[in-house]
Amino acid sequence: MGHSPDCFTAVVWRAVLIGLGVLVALWLALLAFMVIARPKSDTLRQMSRLLPDTIRLVHRLATDRTIPRSARLPVWGLLAYLATPIDLVPDFIPVIGYADDAILVAFVLRRLIRRAGPTKVFEHWPGDPEGLSGLLRALRLEAN
Repeated sequence: MGHSPDCFTAVVWRAVLIGLGVLVALWLALLAFMVIARPKSDTLRQMSRLLPDTIRLVHRLATDRTIPRSARLPVWGLLAYLATPIDLVPDFIPVIGYADDAILVAFVLRRLIRRAGPTKVFEHWPGDPEGLSGLLRALRLEAN
């Protein structure tokens, strides 16, 4: 009992359309998440002042071999994503078009800092304690 080529083609097209539908649904869910999670403008301004120290911190944490590799790998993935010209959310979309990079950076940085632990973060922070406190506040990781 054989299947006709037309039947096979229909099944393939159906699978492709379902796959595309799932990808579009996931992209829309990501878009909704970014609208909800976008940083406040004052947080972005504060982060831009802390940028040089934050870059040094991330570099030091990402290359510290005493921190688990699973905590450091997302940083390298983020750098690869930021280096590519393709964005998850195109830049022409108002507000969140440019915020997607900031949200992804904050997400990866929060994860790295949580996994590295406060001792490593304090050890590697190149700036003053007030700057680190501001970074932790901006990332909603205030020390208790």
